[in-house]
Amino acid sequence: MNRVSKSIMGALTLLLVWGCQEQKEAKDQWFYDAMKISVEQVKLAANHFKPGENPRSIESDGSVRLAGPKDWTCGFFPGTIWYAYEASQDIELKQKAAQFTESLDEVKNYTHTHDLGFMLYCSYGNGFRLTQNPSYKEVIMQGSKSLCSRFNSKVGAIRSWDFGEWQYPVIVDNMMNLEMLMWASNNGGDASFKEISISHANKTMANHFRDDYSSYHVLSYDTLTGKVISKGTYQGYSDDSAWARGQGWGLYGYTYMYGQTKDTKYLEQARHIAKFIMTHPRMPKDKVAYWDFDAPNIPEAPRDASAAAVIATALLDLSQVVDNGDEYFNYAEDILKSLSTEKYLAKPGTNKLFVLKHSVGALPKDSEIDVPINYADYYYLEAMIKYAHLKNMPLKK
Repeated sequence: MNRVSKSIMGALTLLLVWGCQEQKEAKDQWFYDAMKISVEQVKLAANHFKPGENPRSIESDGSVRLAGPKDWTCGFFPGTIWYAYEASQDIELKQKAAQFTESLDEVKNYTHTHDLGFMLYCSYGNGFRLTQNPSYKEVIMQGSKSLCSRFNSKVGAIRSWDFGEWQYPVIVDNMMNLEMLMWASNNGGDASFKEISISHANKTMANHFRDDYSSYHVLSYDTLTGKVISKGTYQGYSDDSAWARGQGWGLYGYTYMYGQTKDTKYLEQARHIAKFIMTHPRMPKDKVAYWDFDAPNIPEAPRDASAAAVIATALLDLSQVVDNGDEYFNYAEDILKSLSTEKYLAKPGTNKLFVLKHSVGALPKDSEIDVPINYADYYYLEAMIKYAHLKNMPLKK
């Protein structure tokens, strides 16, 4: 090949490389557009709201429902700011995240709620991960002790609620709070934190799931015998229905427990739950689930962006612990692309400064129906950051 031919081949190669790079950037543009919008919205919210009065959702009269330190959702907004800081490296967001996080210090001593993982690990956990502030770790350790005070060895699970007529209620949501206990145990905390987590996961797996691997929402146990008294729901359509976010909690929880223990029964459980979700005939085309898979008015039933976000982040994790996890990764990608459209992703300055629209809290209680909710924003940004890492993409251009 003569010198001219080599020059032509070199130029063609460069053009091909540039063309492929441009195609890749165009293909990923949805991600960068969505992240830019999300970070801008979170920054607006962080500058608008006050630490200790965290935005939770929107009331029926259009006002913002705020979450104080005793609200189970109080940790999501600080955690969302930490994710926005991680994505942008904006020092102002880092400062705001610290302020909103540190306003929750008193939570570490609460023993009347099972939601301490949501409240502390989403806030202080992300704060410690990104700053290594030792005081944050101390809060997580104390919060883990407080959470474990709710464990009953006869039942083998952590008590969820202190209200209602149940003798000893345990909800599927509680699988999410094991994340804090496992982290604490693996980072200098008491070994009992891990033992309690495993016991709780095993008890939930044994009793919360039906033959098709959909889950009940709430079970009540007899504290003397440890046996199940009742199986039902509090936030789903009916006792026998598949409440969408509950399916997401279970998927996330068992995927996480497998990652921590390498116990294959947790992996099999996660895969069964994923199959139930991914193959469900009433899953919409855009893969943003209705609030309950058995809601009677599908397709007019409200969607739940929070359930979709939880499912997406869990599937991304699941894709990494199985052989050929593309089916899980691709499904999660489809969900994130849907959530990143104008239908669900709010324009900065709108939506009362929440990132996502169209979530459902507790429809049977006429609470938070088709509104933005802070945990939808939290798990959406968590999933988006995981997605970028798994694709070896920078978080911003």
